[in-house]
Amino acid sequence: MRLPSGDSQLVRMVDAALAEAARRAGKWLACRPGCAQCCQGAFAISSLDALRLGAGMEALRTSDPSVAEEIEGRARAWIAENGAEFPGDLRTGLLGESEADRARFEEFANEAACPALDPATGLCQLYAWRPMTCRVFGPPVRMDTRVTGGEAFGHCELCFAGASTTEVAACEMRIPHEVEARLLNEIPLRGETVVAFALLM
Repeated sequence: MRLPSGDSQLVRMVDAALAEAARRAGKWLACRPGCAQCCQGAFAISSLDALRLGAGMEALRTSDPSVAEEIEGRARAWIAENGAEFPGDLRTGLLGESEADRARFEEFANEAACPALDPATGLCQLYAWRPMTCRVFGPPVRMDTRVTGGEAFGHCELCFAGASTTEVAACEMRIPHEVEARLLNEIPLRGETVVAFALLM
């Protein structure tokens, strides 16, 4: 299964939105290369993210096979360590969709480092192919008002220290959800997974 051609446009749009949000945030945005707090703990990724990571691994196997092998080794070790508690299907790597599975996922592998993270440098070795969650983490992102009960913004806890609500809102990163949704509808693969499984698909 191939990554939709429109994914490159989505990535450009999100990266441009991040750059603009970072410009407005200035000193409030603490994100820097090597700061890997956001690379700890499992998080759900979409089938589009999984295909993007797969494309990244395919490119890496050609350009730098030894690094690809290191990442695959970390992914296998991650699954070996955390698989017994995985709230989903270990065969496919897909997360379960029941309320019980979602509740279990809240406590799943919260201390585990992402297998794409280079432990020596603190840098992502698949940065150009990283999931959308990684691309939007840091700046303020508008939260679902159905969950929060009103307008609210989520951002990295290391960022915007001492900033007012108004200052945070002024740095909102606008995400092209509609483009991502359209691309997700173009691929037959359904369901969410985690990075470790996507790296080995």
